[in-house]
Amino acid sequence: MPDWGWIVIGIAAAVVVAMIVAAARVNRTRRLKGTFPPEYDRTADEAGSRGDAEAELRERQRRHEQFDLRPLPPDVRERYLEQWRTTQERFVDDPHGAAVEADHLVLGVMRARGYPAEGIDQRGDDISVDYPDLVANYRSAHDVAVRQATGEASTEDLRHAMRHYRALFDELLETNAEERLRVRQ
Repeated sequence: MPDWGWIVIGIAAAVVVAMIVAAARVNRTRRLKGTFPPEYDRTADEAGSRGDAEAELRERQRRHEQFDLRPLPPDVRERYLEQWRTTQERFVDDPHGAAVEADHLVLGVMRARGYPAEGIDQRGDDISVDYPDLVANYRSAHDVAVRQATGEASTEDLRHAMRHYRALFDELLETNAEERLRVRQ
């Protein structure tokens, strides 16, 4: 075979390899965007590049695989549901205290389920794997509770924070519609 034949074969092989690599990147990006819908964009904005964001999201998934996550026993679930009901009732007289309690309740449920309870940023990253649609609200709720300590959050902000905490709380507790209705009464 003439030298130019080997050159053409080499170029063709390089093009095929480049296409395979590009297709793998597109598929990986598509999977991560599908797994972390709003979180993908937030992470990309923070990381500064799509590649860094994707590495971060893959690392979250690897870290998550190491967790020993477990459902809560029925008696523990009931205790948390009762604590939430009390916290929700407290909101009328003490919105700030109720929001802080809600934050602590969510953290308690996370710990009981087997999530590590490191800083708020790490907790958000950890729950983003299971609850990508709720993590932004969780971060926002936590921010409101922190801002309230300096008087920067309104009662309406705290009400929204409570709703965000409740959504994650219900998911973590794996409550059904009947249980959610019972607790709200």
